[in-house]
Amino acid sequence: MEKLYQYLPEELVTFVLVTLFSLLIGLSQRRISLKREGETTLFGTDRTFTFIGILGYLLYILDPTDYRLFMGGGAILGLLLTLNYYVKQTRYHVFGVTTIVIALITYCLAPIVATQPSWFYVMVVVTVLLFTELKHTFTELAQRMKNDEMTTLAKFLAISGIILPMLPKENLIPGIDLAPYSIWLATVVVSGISYLSYLLRRYVFHQSGLLVSGIIGGLYSSTATISVLARKSRTATAEEAPEYVASMLMAVSMMFLRFLILIGIFSRETLACIYPYLLIMALVTAGVAWYIHSKLPASVMGKVEEEDSSNPLEFKVALIFAVLFVVFTIATHYTLIYAGTEGLNLLSFISGFSDITPFILNLLQGTGGVATIVITACSMQAIISNIIVNMCYGWAFAGRKSALRPWILRGFGTVITINLFLLLFFYLV
Repeated sequence: MEKLYQYLPEELVTFVLVTLFSLLIGLSQRRISLKREGETTLFGTDRTFTFIGILGYLLYILDPTDYRLFMGGGAILGLLLTLNYYVKQTRYHVFGVTTIVIALITYCLAPIVATQPSWFYVMVVVTVLLFTELKHTFTELAQRMKNDEMTTLAKFLAISGIILPMLPKENLIPGIDLAPYSIWLATVVVSGISYLSYLLRRYVFHQSGLLVSGIIGGLYSSTATISVLARKSRTATAEEAPEYVASMLMAVSMMFLRFLILIGIFSRETLACIYPYLLIMALVTAGVAWYIHSKLPASVMGKVEEEDSSNPLEFKVALIFAVLFVVFTIATHYTLIYAGTEGLNLLSFISGFSDITPFILNLLQGTGGVATIVITACSMQAIISNIIVNMCYGWAFAGRKSALRPWILRGFGTVITINLFLLLFFYLV
């Protein structure tokens, strides 16, 4: 935008921009106000907002030193807006000061356009337009919010913005790379991904089908998602069974992508080594899930799952993760001392019986002396071990007479076999 000043007078460009932006804001505000209040209580029209922006520009350039004219015009505009609000409140019982604030922002466009870079004043206009148009969206969002939603957000801000910066970065145990800051950093990253998946599930895909539930749930915890789906499948018919198994496999597929994100955050070297294998694993698992999904009868397609509004962001979950991180850090340290990389390989398979995220993040953060190729192999082994455990969870929670069991064996068995071949290929290469 600044390049226009090389070909056109600066005053002309600024005037045109202020006029255009004021008109856009006026058009948006007029449409919303007509829907909400009607013509009787409307403060001006789209032309009114345009003239407010032009007036602000004229008074700004007439006294560019002390800005007395601009401030005086703002005071008069504020007085007129106050009188308008008083009449609406007393005579028509219409409340709300959104129009007043937007009018004052429109009046301030002139100095903003004249003094600030283009990205800034465009951002201001876009923000005003978006928040004006999204009024009903925010209303629906507030109606769907649970009573403790703001408390949950405050918890996340507390653990990430208050607790994390205050923690020391010195090691707790001499010789072991285990600092309070690194422990809580891993907790914050995982909690952030979990919280994001919860927000997507509740406010974006709140009426989604089983496949979408598996995708969103896999961002949080594939084990928890598979366990919940297996329990819910007990009332499913034989025709609906493939849909549940396909959703479970989509949760596993998203698990691979979740670890790609976590590995990319904590270790670029490991990411460069492991990303082809994790991507192939994710695509293969998603392909198997889609194949099983395609076996559904047409009558079952598009079935909607009841909403699961459970919130994964709890302090006890964060504390459990932190404890597991400490346990795996100490276990990894002494395993390397007394058993070497062979013991670390065994530990990677054992970690699959619990939450493998602390084990993998510990490998990425706390084992600087371990080669990247060993970290990659152990991460893949832990993931495969965890998939086997997830298959057992799905098998057990589905029930003895469940129609899911054959589909679970076929689907998970295919994924595990291909992943084992990929792991073998990794060792051979």
